[in-house]
Amino acid sequence: MTDSPVALITGGGSGIGAAVARQLLDAGHRVAVTGRGEARLRGFAAELGHPEGLLTLQGDAADHARVEAAVEATLKEFGRIDTVVANAGVATHDTVAEGDPAGWREMILTNVLAPALLIRASIDALKETRGRIVLVGSVAGFVHGPGNLYGATKWAVTGLAENTRREVTQWGVGVTLIAPGRTETPFWDNYGSLPPGHLLTADQIADSVVWAIRQPEGVDVNTVVVRPVGQPN
Repeated sequence: MTDSPVALITGGGSGIGAAVARQLLDAGHRVAVTGRGEARLRGFAAELGHPEGLLTLQGDAADHARVEAAVEATLKEFGRIDTVVANAGVATHDTVAEGDPAGWREMILTNVLAPALLIRASIDALKETRGRIVLVGSVAGFVHGPGNLYGATKWAVTGLAENTRREVTQWGVGVTLIAPGRTETPFWDNYGSLPPGHLLTADQIADSVVWAIRQPEGVDVNTVVVRPVGQPN
């Protein structure tokens, strides 16, 4: 496995991040996942049978020092990084006019600052492998919703993806934005219930992430929007 590709995934202990990690491990990649909850990470590793190619790292994706430490730990363990997946994200499920500002700072830091920190911390390693940056955005980053501050953070991710691509393409590094529609993940835990209608699964979104990662050398897939059939917006 010493020459197999390496991916570092933030928010990788559950939902889309965990689904991506499972698929990449099955494909022979080595994978490091980060998350805030140590118990959740331990449970994820146990669920997979503690595979040799999995490294779990507890830490806040919006903490610069912890992100740098995660990159350093991945390089120390596996010797390279071919892909980073900025998947960590939170939502307050409220609006600018009527919501509770108490949760907004964490949402903005996690959804906007965290992917930028991951890019900054990993870019030197990605230059060496001519690797790929994957940002998990949202359909909400393309479609305006009334008062939707979460959507505003995902519009920022949409812009970050293209701004980053224009800088790093000169070094042979690819950038892919994956923008999911309604997906059944822990994202909805604080919402109270799942939204109506058909929802995608985390594995279906992971299919798109892994497809982008496994593109041939020289191919840069930039934006993939994935909605469930029947989602109108």
